[in-house]
Parts: sequence; C-alpha cells; structure tokens
Amino acid sequence: MIPELGHFALILALLVATAQTVVPLWGAHRGNAAWMAVAGPSAVAHLLLVTVSFAALTWAYVVSDFTVVNVVANSHSAKPMLYKITGVWGNHEGSMLLWILILAVFGGAVALFGGNLPPSLKARVIAIQGLIGIGFISFTIFTSNPFERVFPPPLDGQDLNPLLQDPGLAFHPPMLYLGYVGFSVAFAFAIAALLEGKVDAAWARWVRPWTLAAWVFLTGGIALGSWWAYYELGWGGWWFWDPVENVSFMPWLLGTALLHSAIVVEKRDALKVWTILLAILTFSLSLLGTFIVRSGLLTSVHAFASDPERGLYILMMLIFVIGGSLTLFAIRAPTLKPGGLFAPISREGGLVMNNLLLATATATILIGTLYPLILDSLGGGLVTVGPPFFNLTFVPLMLPLVFVMGFGPMMAWKRTDMAGVLGRLKVAAAVALVVGLATLYLQNGGPLLAALALGLAAWLFVAAFTDLAAKTKLFRAPLADSWSRARGLPRSQYGTALAHGGLAIAIAGMVGSTAWKVESISVMQPGETKDVAGYSFTFEGVERLQGPNYLSETASFTVRDGDGAFVAVMTPEKRLYPVANMPTTEAAIHTRWLADLYAVIGDKEERGEGWTVRIYYEPLVPFLWLGSLVMMLGGIVSLSDRRLRVGAPRQAKTRVPAGPAVQPAE
Repeated sequence: MIPELGHFALILALLVATAQTVVPLWGAHRGNAAWMAVAGPSAVAHLLLVTVSFAALTWAYVVSDFTVVNVVANSHSAKPMLYKITGVWGNHEGSMLLWILILAVFGGAVALFGGNLPPSLKARVIAIQGLIGIGFISFTIFTSNPFERVFPPPLDGQDLNPLLQDPGLAFHPPMLYLGYVGFSVAFAFAIAALLEGKVDAAWARWVRPWTLAAWVFLTGGIALGSWWAYYELGWGGWWFWDPVENVSFMPWLLGTALLHSAIVVEKRDALKVWTILLAILTFSLSLLGTFIVRSGLLTSVHAFASDPERGLYILMMLIFVIGGSLTLFAIRAPTLKPGGLFAPISREGGLVMNNLLLATATATILIGTLYPLILDSLGGGLVTVGPPFFNLTFVPLMLPLVFVMGFGPMMAWKRTDMAGVLGRLKVAAAVALVVGLATLYLQNGGPLLAALALGLAAWLFVAAFTDLAAKTKLFRAPLADSWSRARGLPRSQYGTALAHGGLAIAIAGMVGSTAWKVESISVMQPGETKDVAGYSFTFEGVERLQGPNYLSETASFTVRDGDGAFVAVMTPEKRLYPVANMPTTEAAIHTRWLADLYAVIGDKEERGEGWTVRIYYEPLVPFLWLGSLVMMLGGIVSLSDRRLRVGAPRQAKTRVPAGPAVQPAE
C-alpha cells in the first residue's frame, strides 16, 4: 500500500510540476500577478509530494519489502540499516528519485526564500525549475519506476553492490546531486533573465548564493568520491580520470568560473552575456553526466544503468534543454547591453583570465572524455584516452591559473597599480621560491614540474592570506586597530581566502602523492619484514573473521619507523559478500599527517603460505582531503555573509504593470 502511495504522489507531483511551469510562465508573459503568484505554492506542493514519494521508497527499504522489485535488486535482510537506507539511492531508479527530490528542494527554497525577487523573475525561475522537474519525473515514471511490484515475492533480496556498502559512498551521491542539481537554479535564473531581457547587478547578487551553495556541495561530493576510491578500491590512487569522474569535475570547473564571472557582473556590470552562457553550460554539463552514467555508453563502477531506451530518453531531454536554452541565448543575448569598460591589468582582467583558463580546461576534459565514445559510434574502433593525455593537457593550464589567483584578490577594479600589487606579494614570492628550491634539494633535483607546482601552491597559500593582512594592516598598525579592521571585513573576503588557501593545500597533496609515492608489490610469508620508504612492515599473518553480512580475511602488519620505534598495527582485509558472491578490498591506512602508510592484501599463493601484498608510502596525500574541507569551509563562510544571504535590496511593492513580457534591455 505504501509503495502505491509513493507512486501516486510522484504522479501528482508531475501534474503539479506542469502547473508550476505553465501558469507562472504565462502569467509573467501577460503581466498577471495572480497567475505569477501560483509559482510559490505550486513549488512547495511539488516538494511535499516528492518528499512523500521518496519517504515511501525509503520505508520499503527499511522494512525489507521484497514485493518491490527495486528493493529485491538492491537490498537484503542481513544488510546493516545504514546500507538499507543508502540502498535507496544506490541504484538507477532510486537515484533518479533522489535527483527529483533535490530538484524540488531547490525549487521550494526559491519559493520560500526568494521574497525579495521581482515577481516576474521569481515566477519564471520557479517555472523553469518545474519544467526541469517535468522531464525527470516523467522519465522516472515511464522508464524507471522505483515502485514496481514483483509477484510472487522472493524470500530475500539480491543485496546491494558490495562496493557501495561503505560510509563514503553512503553520502557521496547526495552531496554530488546537491551540487549537480544546485546549478539548475543558476540555469533557471539565466533563462529567466533571457526571457526578461535584463541582466544587472541585482540579478548577479541573487544568482551568486545559489551557485556558491551548489559549488560547496559539488566540492564535497567530488572529495568524498575520490576519498572512497583511495581507500576502498585498493590501488593506492585517488583519481584515475575515469569518464564518470570527469563528468563530475567539468561542472565544478565551469561552476568555479561562473562564481567569479558573476562577481564581475555584480561589481562592474560587465561580462553579462558570458555569465549567462556559463550558467547554461554548467547545468548542461551536469545533465551530460547524467546521460553518460545512465545511457549504457560506459561500463564503470559509477555507472547506474545500461538500458538504451533510458539513454535515448535522457538524450532527447538533453537536446531539448541544452538546444532550447542555447537557441534562446542566441536570440536574446544580443539585446543585452555591454557593461563597463576595464583595463587588461585589473581585477576584471584577472577574472577574465581565470574564466578563460577554466573554460579551456573544461573543454580539454570534455574532448578527452567524449572522443572515444564518438570515435566508436562512427566505427573507428575502441580507443582509450587515459591519465597521460589529461595530465599533459590539464596540468599546464592549471599552473598559470594558480599563479594568476595569487594576484586576483589584491587587484583593483577597472585599473590596477601592478607595481603596488607586486610589492605586497614579495613575501609570497619569497616563500614560493624557498619551497620550490627546498623541494628540488630534498628530492635530488626532481621532478622539476612537481617542484614548480609545490612552489606555486605555497605562493597561492601565502598570497591568499597576504590580502587579509593588507586589508587589516597587520604588523603595520596597532594590534587593536588591526583587530577592529578584521572584525569589519565582510565574511566573503575571509571565505575567498579560505577557498584559495584550501585549493593550495589540496594542490600540495595532489603533487606529493603523485610525484613521490613509493610502491612495493611482493609476496610475503608470515613473519617476513619489508622495508618501504624508511618504514618496516612485518607481516604477522591472516585471520578469517565473520562480518555482519560478509566473510573477511584480515591481515596484520606491525609497522616500525627507521629507529625501530613502534608506529602502528595495520589490518587490511579481503571481504567476500556471499549473497552477491563479490569480493572487495579494504585497504589499511595509517596517516602520519605529512604522509599515509597504505597496505593492501591480495591473493594467497596456490601452494605455500605467502600472500600478495601491496604497500604504499603516500607523501602529503592527507593535504588533499584537508584542502577540500578548507575549500568547503571557505564557501560556507562566504554564504554566511549577510550580503549574500539577503541578496539584492527588497524592492518596494508596486502593482505589476500589464504589458509585454520582454522588458527593454538595459
């Protein structure tokens, strides 16, 4: 009965989403205030109905209702409760319902917290959110029904993919979807602005907090996914340029460009057309990721579905959304007046450089990701575009970007005194030089590119906080005066410093773990000791244990440092999940903060007592996770800035004039 209730609520949500789209859009076109006012209540009703539907599917998982096909295929009565719940979105149908729920949450949030939006703009934004909802709800109802029944029901389920039965993967999809779907709000604002023919500083002020929230969630989602790959897959790495990894990274890159571009619109009334295009393309890349993951084009641990019918449906929706929005952009963008002029050496110029490099990097990844798929579809055969291509094309674009980021916050709007900026960055340049040269010395001269990247990371970190020191006159004024100035600074400036500093920390982790990782693969007998990077690993043997719903072969290693002092006992595992008949690898990781010790147990020798063992020394890799957290913190601090929470000043309420929907350009 409850699954039927969830199905019925989803069908009602489709009807409400249709009303949410049609009535407010027509009302905005005709200048009818009553019809525009339908947007808010319909968005809230849409959210409530989708919440009921999602709760019904969650209930079916919690109580192990094996009359529901989706529960049978992705759950088991012996599974821990955490993974029963996360099994809701650990499959294609449930993950689509989660996507729809998050989309409804953002639409409802605009309705509830967008009181200072002009009525016509608010109506159009909520209507575009409803239009996107129509596409995804209809896709779920007609091709991916999560409430389908099975008769007669089996005695138990087939279990969730064991790779997904992990805390990292439990929270990774919701975080990722909050980022993906969050960019739908920026997209809706862009389409609404094109329909109205107006983009101004107030529009940018409304867009920024939604974009920033999506960016924070997507940062967290990507970091969680990379952390899961690091400790769960047992290969010692955190990023492989897998196509499904790439389709989550591309919206992040363009979303970062959008954040910075919107600042230029708000402060200088410039880059309006470019910002609109970025908003469209960022969400379009989120939809492209959905298509690639669910179309059957790729076989990956990340892929949810391989049904061509579903892929065709999403492809048609992709063509409608992307093609329709770009067509509207081509028609309406020329009517938008250009903004203020600025010199090349200015903050605007720096942000333009930032945008160009991020957009070029995104295009590079897009080409590398889609090229094998396009070539195969044209009969050119199977080819692989792997890490060497992306490292050789992406990294050179990021080095100048990191360099320019050090200057950005200190540059003035419109025109910059570059000599003064360089003077304030002398300390950052000196620290970068020392770090680069020290790295070359300690690592016996190389690799040169890694030392350069580490020096640039130090440059960015010091430069990020040099800006705060300059604004507070730290060490140049009495401490009480500096403290007073610090308290008066907008929180968004602290958020910018944290985000840039966090990126610098993450870059250090990326560089260290890539350039100076030490790997040892060998067959070890119980009692044998292996020396790796100055640490001795003594293999104590393997013990067979019983887990909640798996069997485990748990190895034990005693680790000592170069002086013989005890460091840790590490216990990597090999697990077998009997229901799914699938093994998994559980790496043992002991962090030393400046590096990780990493051990993985492989297969046992067919004859003898030896086991295949992989041991890694991962320098600076903890900085990767720390930097990601600091970046997210920077975004959260910026969101707490009252200017972003309040948005543009509330306009005086006036009667909505009747007339043409498209207002004159600025």
